[in-house]
Amino acid sequence: MARILLLLLLAGCTALDPHNMIGRQMGDATGVPTEPVPSAAPAQLDARGREKAFDFVWSTIQQRYHDANLNGVDWNGAGARYQPLALAAPDDEAFWDVLDRMTGELKDAHTRVDSPRRVELRKRDEAITLGFSFAPLEGKLAITSVSPESDAWWAGVRAGMTLASIAGEPAWPAYQKLLAETRLDSTERSRHLRALRRLTTGDENTSVDFTFERADGTRIEAAVARRKFGTRAWASHRILPSGFGYVRLTQWTLGVLPRALEGLEAVAKTPGIVIDLRGNPGGSVHVVNALLSRFFPHRMALGNSTTRTGRPISLLFGSVDIIKLKSEVEGSKDAYAGPVVILVNALSASGSELFAGTMQAVGRASVVGEPSCGCLLGFLGYARVPGGGELAYSEVGFVMASGKRIEGEGVMPDRVVPATLADLQLARDRPLEEAQALLRTLPAWNR
Repeated sequence: MARILLLLLLAGCTALDPHNMIGRQMGDATGVPTEPVPSAAPAQLDARGREKAFDFVWSTIQQRYHDANLNGVDWNGAGARYQPLALAAPDDEAFWDVLDRMTGELKDAHTRVDSPRRVELRKRDEAITLGFSFAPLEGKLAITSVSPESDAWWAGVRAGMTLASIAGEPAWPAYQKLLAETRLDSTERSRHLRALRRLTTGDENTSVDFTFERADGTRIEAAVARRKFGTRAWASHRILPSGFGYVRLTQWTLGVLPRALEGLEAVAKTPGIVIDLRGNPGGSVHVVNALLSRFFPHRMALGNSTTRTGRPISLLFGSVDIIKLKSEVEGSKDAYAGPVVILVNALSASGSELFAGTMQAVGRASVVGEPSCGCLLGFLGYARVPGGGELAYSEVGFVMASGKRIEGEGVMPDRVVPATLADLQLARDRPLEEAQALLRTLPAWNR
């Protein structure tokens, strides 16, 4: 009971928990002790419920967003434009989408609104999707990955094919229309990812008609249904036939950290390591720092964090810093000293960009692949919105040791290896090949 009272005290006192981190973990939207929030959202929001949800999202961003100038956005004007659209939305899912589009005015991938349905899927590490991805490539929409559990796979779709039509429309105009309907984001790369999710996600067992084209010009027509897929993070490692170590992480989560550290230890005697962060959307800054420390033998300054107040993110009257303004790691006496190459692509975001950008900025690693998402800001947890949705809003900015900001730009590889249709069709991993070739030329870390 004492522990519960303490947590409630912390959640309700701005001096003890000024960023409401504990309150958000407890599911309280405001930081003020309230009745427990129901686990299920109302069946349908009434007009008053919509007003409360809208006001909460708008005012929270106005008061707490990491940049007091709100990235130069006229936030009052945004509220005036989006409020009537939200209140007149034809259904609840459309209402939450309007709120999300309003947050998109900030051009910040981290600041977003999830509907109650998306919240529940995220908490279960699940997604309802068509099970394949595509990207603009060489003037076409190229299939970049296909889940073996998807309808697309069983219809014969493979990476390297292209999209000829989407829902009966020629693929490229249909894609441009989809982009136009998609909210703004940190970069055009991140906006593509959001447009892709807009098309591929939806209600379970609903389907979309596609025409896929093989390299030889023959076609597959298929109605691809949305299925439920697990999204739980994982890490893997191996020693490659070249003798170099290889560690891959799909997200920066506490659950993945032990496996990732185990992987680094398993390849610690190799002459060079590839860290594969392609497709990794990010996660915990503390997990990122835990891995960073394994590459430096002593305390190392790695850059700076920025906040709205110019003060660290802290608890207990400022006595416990959660995120410091000066970013550094303690280092490790058993730190790996060999050369490191990090693989990134447009799907590498947030924590992956923090890791890759930090290592690159201090000269500890080289980066190979494609420019990353350009989505590097930090949020401290989801705020529960009245009505059952959740709001993420950026509260921390990051500046690399070189003075570079990744947000809106991305990590620029030292060696750019663009994706090609030919490589996709051959299932050739050219970035991994280039990473190993580069490792052969790099010296050990000696700072």
